[in-house]
Amino acid sequence: MGLLGRRAEQNVVDDLITRARAGRSGVLVVRGEAGIGKTALLDHARAFALTSAFRVEAATGVESESQFAFAGLHQLCAPLIDRIQALPDPQRSALGVAFGLRHGAPPDRFLVGLAVLSLLADAAEEQPLLCLIDDAQWLDEASSQVMAFVARRLAAERIALLFAQRDPVGGDAQSDPATLAGLPELHLVGIGEEDSRTLLASALGAALDERVRERIIAESRGNPLALLELPRSSRSAQLAGGFQVPDLADVPLRVERSFTRRSSDLPAETQLLLLLAAAEPTGDSSLVWRAAERLELAGHSLGPAEEAGLLDIDQHVRFRHPLVRSAVYRAATAADRRRVHAALADATDAGVDPDRRAWHRAHAVKGPDEGVAAELERSADRARSRGGLSAAAAFLEQATRLTPDDADRARRALEAAHAKHVAGASAAALGLLDIAEAGRLDDLGRARLELLRVRIAFHLTRGDDVPEMALAAARRLAPLNARISRETYLDAIEAATLIGGRDHARRLATVADSARAAPPPPASPEPADLLLDGLVVMFTRGYEASVADLRVALEAFCHDRPRPDRAGRGGSDRWLWLASRTAAALFEDDLIHLLDERNVRLAREAGAFAALPAALVSLSSTLVLTGEFARATELAAEAAAITVATGAAPLRYAELFLAAWHGDQARATELHTAITGTGRRSVEVALADYALAVLSNGMGNYSEASEVAARACESDSLTSVSLTLPELVEAASRNGDTEQAAGAMAALSARAQGSGTAWALGLEARSRALLTTADAADRLYREAIEMLSTCRVVTDLARAHLVYGEWLRREGHRQDARRELRAAHDLFVSIGAVAFAGRAARELRATGEHPRKRSAERTDALTASEVQIARLVATGATSREVAAQLFLSSRTVDAHLRNIFRKLGITSRRQLREMTLP
Repeated sequence: MGLLGRRAEQNVVDDLITRARAGRSGVLVVRGEAGIGKTALLDHARAFALTSAFRVEAATGVESESQFAFAGLHQLCAPLIDRIQALPDPQRSALGVAFGLRHGAPPDRFLVGLAVLSLLADAAEEQPLLCLIDDAQWLDEASSQVMAFVARRLAAERIALLFAQRDPVGGDAQSDPATLAGLPELHLVGIGEEDSRTLLASALGAALDERVRERIIAESRGNPLALLELPRSSRSAQLAGGFQVPDLADVPLRVERSFTRRSSDLPAETQLLLLLAAAEPTGDSSLVWRAAERLELAGHSLGPAEEAGLLDIDQHVRFRHPLVRSAVYRAATAADRRRVHAALADATDAGVDPDRRAWHRAHAVKGPDEGVAAELERSADRARSRGGLSAAAAFLEQATRLTPDDADRARRALEAAHAKHVAGASAAALGLLDIAEAGRLDDLGRARLELLRVRIAFHLTRGDDVPEMALAAARRLAPLNARISRETYLDAIEAATLIGGRDHARRLATVADSARAAPPPPASPEPADLLLDGLVVMFTRGYEASVADLRVALEAFCHDRPRPDRAGRGGSDRWLWLASRTAAALFEDDLIHLLDERNVRLAREAGAFAALPAALVSLSSTLVLTGEFARATELAAEAAAITVATGAAPLRYAELFLAAWHGDQARATELHTAITGTGRRSVEVALADYALAVLSNGMGNYSEASEVAARACESDSLTSVSLTLPELVEAASRNGDTEQAAGAMAALSARAQGSGTAWALGLEARSRALLTTADAADRLYREAIEMLSTCRVVTDLARAHLVYGEWLRREGHRQDARRELRAAHDLFVSIGAVAFAGRAARELRATGEHPRKRSAERTDALTASEVQIARLVATGATSREVAAQLFLSSRTVDAHLRNIFRKLGITSRRQLREMTLP
């Protein structure tokens, strides 16, 4: 009969496939309640794609298989696995480890995503590709995240990606239903009444009482599966006379009950075979028949299930609908479930598939069983080695429930809680911590439990009590494990620096004073040890006393070799962001740049997509200060794209810095409101206030600049105070608040003299000149320009020229003023600092000179992504190398390159290398 009442939806799907064939990849998430027609629409997509010469690959999520990391992804990619050798080495290794084809360190989830994107794109080079993922709500977490990442990176690969995802119903525990959020959606609703009548008539072989028919149509609400299945589960007398028509209820639950009734009428051995098939999630028919032999079920047991239209078994096991599987499994007795799982475990080869065997054994036992629990723990280790942290947590959680010994149960619960937290399920980890705490843990286990509670609390609440909780855990760990204790003290300082608030300085001093009790390093100090000791000095003895020690720590971070732990994180690279912020506090412009570049490079090399956006944002913010706005914009855009692709929380600080320096008041205000709208005072809020102070100073709004800069300085955070003090001196001096300006100047001078870098001393001289008159001011302005000319921070050099020129004009030295103002204006225009360029232009016009306008360049037409690709190609990188670095497919890079050539009026990569790019 085809699809009734779905012409508009079919057109959407057909258009998606047609555009993919033309080289414009696309994705669509089909949502709706169970039975509404999602699978039927995917079947239509398959048929339409095959008539358009597409290759079609598919995967189906299975509720009972959601614990197996990358299981759904393996379904989709298995037919393409012969292409894995063509992938770049890091991608090949990541995918091989994820699929259990090779051993290695746990791969980053999103490096696996890049490998899958490359694999699919390679297949699509030969033939357009349609990927169908049905029941996406039951995909395992790893597969769901990877496929969502791939969906968000598709562009020009000739790939169409179609998901079907069931709307949440009742107590359904969906697998990360938000993973696909934000992707293009098509929500299916019920078909119309006329189409419902036609479909209902097709399901019946006899006349139907009109009143019964209308009631079925009304209660089915246009759900096609309900219209097909409800009459089949009702007796003819009921349909004819109108007796015992199903009560009004949610359609999917009602349909599931109809499947339950239909299966309950079958012979007992057929019902057991149905249950066996429902308990085996992979659809492996040979495994089902091996298990059937162990249950003494003959082949003819299948016949009644086939005749009832519930189950087919040939090369694969196929239920008429996923609701049949769930209906059969839920209706079975606990004893029968244990019987079929025992048979499946016995039929599963432990050498080929030990994890599924362990899973079946876990469901086959009635009570605690140490042998099964130990087997599950080994499965957790294998899952973790493939990067399946959620799967590892699920295995460990199940092992905990089956562990008879109190001490072993507590240990496994603690390990399960750690895996849950690292996998992002921090709230769920708390219940496991309660189990661990109630059991017998040794002293080290108790200390590790406290530490995990601290990290979960920090992740969930950023509460004021987190630093003290970390200190308590660090003290408990001190006699047990010096290395972990020292890192926990650093956790406490990190939390205290980030939480902020009015009481920030006192809290930091208290935490740092307690951290002086940290045990000495167990061997030669690592960079984190040096950073801890240096920060303790800073917050207990003062800024100046800490500079030398912190400088040694920062140098160590620049040269340390990270050592990954079981969760895939590196050793010192975990603290690189804190090291970078410390470098900014010390005005170490070279070290900030080195640390941020290192952080991005290590994240790229490891394919650490989860950590990469934060590293990119940090480097982007640094590049804003050094006047490299074009590259900063590229990196901020890349961070935003990866954040969307990975489903992480957006990081907007670099965007705010750029908006402030660009003079985009509307965008900067919007971003500032988004960051500061939480009502909490934190280091992020202080940095947002700093950026707004820059914007206000650039626009000459000194009153607002004074207010937000003073607020930022109250945080007493590592970075924001050093960056903001010069803003506060300038704003307060221009606003006529001499007392506020003098106080900020004293604080800045103390830091500058303690630091001693050219950047710090240049800022001190420029700021002091603003508060000085006559010859002393002239000397200070010149000193500031000389100092700042030797460091990376071009923005501060341009501002030194600006304020010197403004002072010279007020002093009546118009010719000298023009020279400084012209230098400032040219620098601001060249980097794109619009507000400050406007301020310099106004001053120039006041001297009688009209500033030159910057002529438009052809490269101005390029987007941030195109500039980034053009710059990489200009270095000689191939499309594949660019694709690997930017997490795109080679075909997408080539499509961007064609746009770049068209916009620039060139035809070759050689010509691109000869151009000056922004």
